[in-house]
Amino acid sequence: MSSEPGIVREKKLDIIDHRLLEILQKNGRVRFSEIAEELGLSIPTISARIQKLESSGYIVGYTAILDARRLGKDIIAFITVTVDSSRHYQIFMDRAKESDEILECHSIAGEGTSHLLKVRTENINLLEGLVSRIQSWPGVMSTKTSFVLSTIKESTVLKTQKKLL
Repeated sequence: MSSEPGIVREKKLDIIDHRLLEILQKNGRVRFSEIAEELGLSIPTISARIQKLESSGYIVGYTAILDARRLGKDIIAFITVTVDSSRHYQIFMDRAKESDEILECHSIAGEGTSHLLKVRTENINLLEGLVSRIQSWPGVMSTKTSFVLSTIKESTVLKTQKKLL
């Protein structure tokens, strides 16, 4: 059992579980028959293992990864936001969750109460408007925005096990 609330890990993962997680991260729509063939197991065994990974909280959902540029979301920026105290923490988090342009929000270590936001907008004017809105939120003391010129690597795939030497 994990000490984190809401996370239940009923069993230790074996090599097959790790391979299943790797396969599903790369293609969440892969057919069970293809996985069974690759791993040398039956389809019912694959299905049961995936259900256990889901119920144990290792797999929390399936999603389609969209091409943001094709959808006109060409501007990527990271915004560091400093909030004056933990008194405004929940208000800040609620506003961040409500904002569609904010893709990620992380509390970070540093001076004071800081957060790092990853945002995407259609153009620089919309980014400027978003930054302005964030600056008006209660408790926001400062923002620092960094624009992405190009993306070298962006992945959703987690390595689930250590490499063996």
